[in-house]
Amino acid sequence: MEEDPTTQELKLEQLQRREEERRMAEEDPTEEGTGQHEARAAKADYLREKLEERARAEREAAGSDPENRDA
Repeated sequence: MEEDPTTQELKLEQLQRREEERRMAEEDPTEEGTGQHEARAAKADYLREKLEERARAEREAAGSDPENRDA
């Protein structure tokens, strides 16, 4: 079973957000700003990981559902 397109889109969005926040952290001249961007990047990474877990669980559930199996 393929991932829900929405899940794929959300994972991509979080990956892009993480990369953007990391870039901004490198460019921010203040320690406070850098810390905020790093925290946002970490949050985006966490959310992407959770979306991957969700997709994996959905695939596993679909594989164990007798109605979704080809006989």
